[in-house]
Amino acid sequence: MGSTASKAVPSVSSATAHLLQVQEKQSYLSAPSPYVSDDEPVWASVPVDALASWSSKIDNDPSLQLSRLVLSNSDPVQTLISRKALIKDAKVFNLTLKGEYPGPRVNQASSGRCWLFATTNVLRYNVVEVLGLGDFQLSQSYLFFYDKLEKANYYLENVLQLVDEPLEGRLMTYLNGAPVNDGGQWDMAVNIIEKYGVIPQTLYPESWSSSASSRLDSLLTSKLREYGLILRAASPGEARKLKSRMMSEVFTALSITLGSPPKPTEKLTWEYYDKAGKFHSWTGTPVEFYGAFAKRKGMQPKSSFSLINDPRNSYETLYTVQRLGNVWGGRPVQYVNAPIEALEDAVIAGIKANTPLFFGCDVGKCSNTKEGVMDCELYNLKLAYGFNLGMNKAQRLESGESSMTHAMVITAVHVDDNGRPVRYKVENSWSESAGEKGWFMMTAQWFREYVYQVVIPRSVADKKWTAVLEGGKAVVLKPWDPMVS
Repeated sequence: MGSTASKAVPSVSSATAHLLQVQEKQSYLSAPSPYVSDDEPVWASVPVDALASWSSKIDNDPSLQLSRLVLSNSDPVQTLISRKALIKDAKVFNLTLKGEYPGPRVNQASSGRCWLFATTNVLRYNVVEVLGLGDFQLSQSYLFFYDKLEKANYYLENVLQLVDEPLEGRLMTYLNGAPVNDGGQWDMAVNIIEKYGVIPQTLYPESWSSSASSRLDSLLTSKLREYGLILRAASPGEARKLKSRMMSEVFTALSITLGSPPKPTEKLTWEYYDKAGKFHSWTGTPVEFYGAFAKRKGMQPKSSFSLINDPRNSYETLYTVQRLGNVWGGRPVQYVNAPIEALEDAVIAGIKANTPLFFGCDVGKCSNTKEGVMDCELYNLKLAYGFNLGMNKAQRLESGESSMTHAMVITAVHVDDNGRPVRYKVENSWSESAGEKGWFMMTAQWFREYVYQVVIPRSVADKKWTAVLEGGKAVVLKPWDPMVS
């Protein structure tokens, strides 16, 4: 581990943040324009005679020759990892949660359930504390089952509402694309846990299809598309009866592939040892387990909300998403858009209040899974290729270069003498083989560039942002917006 600290990102005032947003929005309207000389040739189709000139440029540049020699035989990005960056990215933090953080590091395996793993990782912190447990997991597969069931119903209800919408239109094309995909948002997780509760993983463990979900997803998607066409052709009265039968078949398919889950009001008995090795037995329903052990006072999931940083759109504004959800009639997906400093402040406030924090980001950018590092300076592209990647956050969102692809949990932060973040400790869901026994480190600059969402309890949030949440009609984003991924 290195001893050189990463550089902290200074805080800025609200007025300055607004000015920076205006400047960034103006800048992304014009793509980055590298300098070109007046005698640069102009053409449409690639001219064959230009190939010799381009090849000569490489052949006459020793640096590019070396890059070609090395990178034609190895990973063209991972090979460029900076030793200097790894040394300074110390996994040391001066603001942490109280007590020993629960294990084990979890593994979503070959599935897109990161948001459910992040949610259960946040909830288990309280379960472990209340019951005095050692290693413990909540059942991610239990929530996965009922999320699939609810998403199937949500899709069919959308079909019934949109029966006159053209199939080839963008909305129906989107809805038919992945009606029961693995992904989701914080508000969707809240819908499931409030309706179905939670249970220990030992009462509903992993199955083959929960850990490798693509076959099940493909099967359900094919059948739901078929159902959709049938419902569009049926009379309104007949369609409702057909939907009921269809949902019964979906439940059967899920039960066959994932195993029959406990019902949310079914009495279960859980036997376990606490951290001291003492035997205990608890009897109750999944909903009762959730209410008794997984709700931290003042930090209840249903009272938490998403702060996002989307520089394309206006700050201090509430957003929602068209036709995105799982439980029909449930809590809508909502975001409060704010400057990135507000998300930084939310993390610090949350850790000081002793709560781990669910967050959403673009995990594939400037990161290394083996080292468990997310750092904008991790790879030296300029040295190898002669160029850097020059888009800012707004441009990356606008062009499709970046989106919110992964959810994890922040469990600690390192702050400088001014109280500003330097780096963050992150719990991932890629098993102990990734990072440092499952733990990742995220620099403050990476947070600013690639973190889009932090979920914060209202009890520790700045009242300015809770007022936005409660105070007006939400602007509606399209379901294919990059903030939805």
